[in-house]
Amino acid sequence: MASSELERERNYVGMLYERLDELQREAETQLAQVRAEDVGGGHQARSERDSFARLYEDRIAQLRDVGERLAFGRLTSDAEDGSVVHRYIGRIGLRDAERTPVLLDWRVPQASAFYQATAKTPMGARARRHLISAGRTLARIEDEIFDPDLLDESSLHLQGEGALLASLSAQRTGRMSDIVATIQAEQDRIIRSDLSGILVVQGGPGTGKTAVALHRAAFLLYSHRERLRSSGVLIVGPSRSFLKYIEAVLPSLGESGVVLASVGQLFPGVEATVEDSPRIADVKGRLSMAGLIARAVASRQRVPAGPQTIDVNGETLLVEPDLVASAIRRAQESGKPYNEARVVFVKSALTALTRVLADQLRDHGNSIDESDLGMLREDIRSSQDARIVLNSAWLPLTPEKLVQDLFARPEWLASLTPDWTIEDRELLHRDRSALFTVSDIPLLDEAAELLGDAPVDNAAERREAKLQRRRDIENAERAIANMGVGGRVNAEQLASGFAEFADAGTTAERAAADRTWAFGHIVVDEAQELSPMQWRLLLRRGPSRSFTIVGDIAQAAAASASETWRHALAPLIGHRAEGDRWRREELTVNYRTPSQIAAAAESMAIAHNLPVTRSVSVRESQWPIESVPDAVEAVRLALEVEGTAAVIAVDGRLDSLRAELAREFPGRVGEGAGDLDSEVTVLGTSEAKGLEFDSVVIVDPAAIVGASERGAAALYVAMTRPTQRLVFAEARTLPAGL
Repeated sequence: MASSELERERNYVGMLYERLDELQREAETQLAQVRAEDVGGGHQARSERDSFARLYEDRIAQLRDVGERLAFGRLTSDAEDGSVVHRYIGRIGLRDAERTPVLLDWRVPQASAFYQATAKTPMGARARRHLISAGRTLARIEDEIFDPDLLDESSLHLQGEGALLASLSAQRTGRMSDIVATIQAEQDRIIRSDLSGILVVQGGPGTGKTAVALHRAAFLLYSHRERLRSSGVLIVGPSRSFLKYIEAVLPSLGESGVVLASVGQLFPGVEATVEDSPRIADVKGRLSMAGLIARAVASRQRVPAGPQTIDVNGETLLVEPDLVASAIRRAQESGKPYNEARVVFVKSALTALTRVLADQLRDHGNSIDESDLGMLREDIRSSQDARIVLNSAWLPLTPEKLVQDLFARPEWLASLTPDWTIEDRELLHRDRSALFTVSDIPLLDEAAELLGDAPVDNAAERREAKLQRRRDIENAERAIANMGVGGRVNAEQLASGFAEFADAGTTAERAAADRTWAFGHIVVDEAQELSPMQWRLLLRRGPSRSFTIVGDIAQAAAASASETWRHALAPLIGHRAEGDRWRREELTVNYRTPSQIAAAAESMAIAHNLPVTRSVSVRESQWPIESVPDAVEAVRLALEVEGTAAVIAVDGRLDSLRAELAREFPGRVGEGAGDLDSEVTVLGTSEAKGLEFDSVVIVDPAAIVGASERGAAALYVAMTRPTQRLVFAEARTLPAGL
């Protein structure tokens, strides 16, 4: 009976894959037909064709990226007529050719019982079945029974959490996989919580914070499709290596319209990878930097100390300081950003200078009337002398130049920061040619907000775009009717894809390239590391204040990091009461870290007064924690465990360690922190955040603790990365608590 039940489920899963492949072939055929259509030379017809092609391309990508483990669960319940109903749960929803549901998307409300039902609270379910696959083949099934009447059935299999424990013990690959088949009740409740407001998810290492955050993003995109389709979702991670680690999770869940970025990538046109020293990062992260940038922008508007002369077609014209001051005042009163207000300044100054020139020419006996003023104005505008005078008073600025000049000119910085210490000013001094750092990104964004872009008079273009949008929607409605695809796509969606008139690229691509884009929801991972200025930047990206924020205060290693969530979120919530602005959830079960490693890490953290969030590990490892004299021996021990290994050390040791290990283990050591596909990865403590490996070697743990003010938190992060084995190397002196 057990064998026949397994075979029956295999047949059902096989049917689902056949349907998946059939739908993909249909979409590919439709795409080929659309591409082959001869639509003539009309722009609108080509646009309709290209828009349909994009829809089919997206559908093909969604079906293809689902990959393995299409179906992973089954819920058994009673129908209203008393019959037994089986509902299968999977990564995406599928219907058969008659449009009957054959697989429920894990995000639909009917699937919530698969994650939350218990014997005490079955939520209408009689049983839950886990379908455990290897590739496309169903390997085994496991049942959990909520209705005692089912216990006598001989088709039942292993009960308990075998599916979860099997996934936790599985070998790591250098890429994060989804946990959609093994989401636990406390995780599911958080994933499905409301979109609005600020949700903080606090949890210790290994509690699944990142997995919860990513699955929540997928759930929100599914449940609030109309709202988030046009605004998008931003996921912010601590490093590029972390983003590479998680990049496949959302596509495997059927979602690709998401922007993944580190803080260093949040200013279009600049990708910062260099980290400042902790002391410099601390200064740049303070909220007072916003005031400094504002003063720096304001100081670039200068009234000349005395009169200046300019030559306009042979006529010498005197430019009084009061004339420049009046034009500056008028521009400032406009309330526009710096570069846009500069246009007001130039227009006002040119108008005043035109009057002065006209009066001077009349005094010289020339006949000047109103019709001549336009020509005189153009003469002044074209004068090289006039350009120099006006630019000296109010020069166009880019954010990059402002920040470069601010740090390269000590006298200017000192004039703007009279209450700063000399030490803080000296920390910021650097050459103009220096690369922008991760801590500079919020400063560039702050400057861009104050400077703005030079405006272009495109009112006619805006009117034409509005009319064209109306025409596009009307044409889309006709195209949908002609092609018989009503119900699958609406006219607004199709019109947005018209190639001739739509913005190039997907929503995610356009959002990533637009500094002023307002996202519908923002997910922030390892959020405890963010500085006040970085939070200020994120608030501009998410003005609706719809955030999912995950992290662990105890793991905060940055000098500018906060010690409480209330303090960290101050730039987002202001001075309002906590309940009005944010809510907090906690994850309490450690799924990643074996109990003996978790206990050692917590002991060390407590000894260094870190605010540890206690959690319960669900399993032990067969490998004890060990300490050996050198890194090479430690890596040999780590490689006894199949899978991936990380070697974590202070930044100053990384290059020499990587070279030494590459000689000892040729072909097995990655070239850098971003090379997570290698068997052995050498990386610093900050780069290790959010990652997990089968084995971890920590080189000189005492040096990690002593490297910074929050070195103990950095060691805590490093110790909680392994899923199997932890080895210390060069541990001549162990930190307190070990």
